[in-house]
Amino acid sequence: MTPFHDVRFPTDIARGARGGPERRTEIATLGSGFEERNAVWSHSRRRWDAGLGVKTLAQLSAVVAFFEERRGRLIGFRFKDPLDFSSAAPGAAIAATDQHLGEGDGTTRRFALRKTYGGAFDPYRRPIRKPVAGTVRVAVGGVETGAFALDLADGSVVLDTAPGVGEVVAAGFQFDVPARFDVDRLEIDLAAFQAGSVPSIPLVEIRLR
Repeated sequence: MTPFHDVRFPTDIARGARGGPERRTEIATLGSGFEERNAVWSHSRRRWDAGLGVKTLAQLSAVVAFFEERRGRLIGFRFKDPLDFSSAAPGAAIAATDQHLGEGDGTTRRFALRKTYGGAFDPYRRPIRKPVAGTVRVAVGGVETGAFALDLADGSVVLDTAPGVGEVVAAGFQFDVPARFDVDRLEIDLAAFQAGSVPSIPLVEIRLR
């Protein structure tokens, strides 16, 4: 199993990170000029540079300590993406009906958390593996319920009672992204930092089994 520490990268530094989703697409250009495009990854992968969030020597020291405890690229951790960390729209409060998780069949009680992007043509459903405990709200048939347990191991909710056939199960939540450092060496020039230059601290999203 890939090593993972269930601890969050310093949030005050993460707020200044720059980055976003990445996809991998193979493109073959035919002799006629037409293209054949193929998605190599079924899910996007996010990358960030957290260096812009480091403003003080104390924050720089905290990053170094966090890097050392994670042994560089070896061990994963939680990262709060400053742009995308909630099931709700930016600035909106979380509601139990934010995200459609599935429909009941009278037997299934476990529903994986996910977030849907888009809707007009081909919505992308992103698996959410690291929800934030205490923020998850669940609704069955449009009515909020507290009769569920949160499985932090795989990012799913387990209802006390299986929903009836066709009953919509939805949820609202905050979430972190499983990530790791993308380097085994931090290049820090203290003189440059004190002069206003920021270090590069690359982070990358990881897949969890």
